[in-house]
Amino acid sequence: MNAGAEVLLRVENLRVSIGESQILGGVSFGVRQGGITGLLGRNGVGKTTTLRGILGLLPRTGTVTLAGESLTALPVHEIVRRGVGYVPEDRDVFAGLTIEENLRLTERAGSEHRYPLVYELFPELRDRAAQLAGTLSGGQQQMLSLARALLNASNRILLIDEPTKGLSPVVVKRVAEALQRAAEVTTILLVEQNLAVARHLVRDVVVLDQGLVTFAGDIAELIDDPALARRHLGLSAAGH
Repeated sequence: MNAGAEVLLRVENLRVSIGESQILGGVSFGVRQGGITGLLGRNGVGKTTTLRGILGLLPRTGTVTLAGESLTALPVHEIVRRGVGYVPEDRDVFAGLTIEENLRLTERAGSEHRYPLVYELFPELRDRAAQLAGTLSGGQQQMLSLARALLNASNRILLIDEPTKGLSPVVVKRVAEALQRAAEVTTILLVEQNLAVARHLVRDVVVLDQGLVTFAGDIAELIDDPALARRHLGLSAAGH
């Protein structure tokens, strides 16, 4: 992260244990205002737990601040109200509601100004407005989940968990393009296993391993150095 850059979200000494297992052992990093910060690492190192810990969905210790305001002691709904949006890995759309109803549930003041962007990015959501969300493909549900987060104009940061997982290459490309556009209107903390996607989208990167931060800096520094990428991300990293 560049010296002097404005930090929107700061996480300090975040610790999460589930049962007898310690998942995060003291994670600390900052997310700069604007653009996309990537949260990378091998499977099972605590990336999703970090997002859920920030949002207060798991019991945790440490501190989380947004624009200098502490979120640590707040319940989840108050953290969301402060402007932290969440797009979970399982997409979590309301299957029994239509696309239009899913979108309207997330409307807040200013949402009307976001509809043109959402429909530009995902025109099928407008064309299929009356279709039940549960009948959509995985890729379409991911688009709906992203659209809902974008429509909430009060979101100052989006926590997005593996948005391209399990999608076809064509849909991955569309989702990546949507994330790039979304980063023009909000800050994003992105968990992404597809290193080609991450390399294209991400500016700053935080790498986790065994519940700790092992690298934080410019993604080009990490990905363009095969030895460094191998050390932090595994043997396959250099091949992406």
